[in-house]
Amino acid sequence: MNSRAILLGVVALVLACGPTHAVTAERGPVTNLPLPRFVSLKANEANARRGPDTSHRIDWVYKRRDLPLRITAEFEHWRRVEDVDGQGGWMHHALLSGVRTALVQTDMTPLHQRADDTSAQTALLERGVIARLRECQRDWCRMEAEGARGWAEKRHLWGVDATEEFD
Repeated sequence: MNSRAILLGVVALVLACGPTHAVTAERGPVTNLPLPRFVSLKANEANARRGPDTSHRIDWVYKRRDLPLRITAEFEHWRRVEDVDGQGGWMHHALLSGVRTALVQTDMTPLHQRADDTSAQTALLERGVIARLRECQRDWCRMEAEGARGWAEKRHLWGVDATEEFD
């Protein structure tokens, strides 16, 4: 098979699979913000529905304020969200906040004074603790949880992408 035939086969496969978003980041049609992106739950209780309207069945009821959620789609005033387990549904945007939080995934995750595992530990966080993110660098996030402050390695957290950086 020659290179022209291989190229035509690849083009046919791409066309058959539909448009791809691998080259450019997808943007939300309502907010023009990146998709997916992380937010947190603003309310003490919030319903995740089967579709983007109050007439749709409730699939999940979240009862943990500040829980990090990932927005995967937008429609008018509704956002499709998923939690750490990949569960979720459509939620009204008023129930969500842009305040960044993370869920600790590893039991006894150390917080350090600096973004360096040789720096002194300021606390140990149990699995399931929700912390407020203040800054994230390449491999570390500065955060606070239950009065403790410090830096934790990203690999122990859900609520921030591995390559995401912000301050």
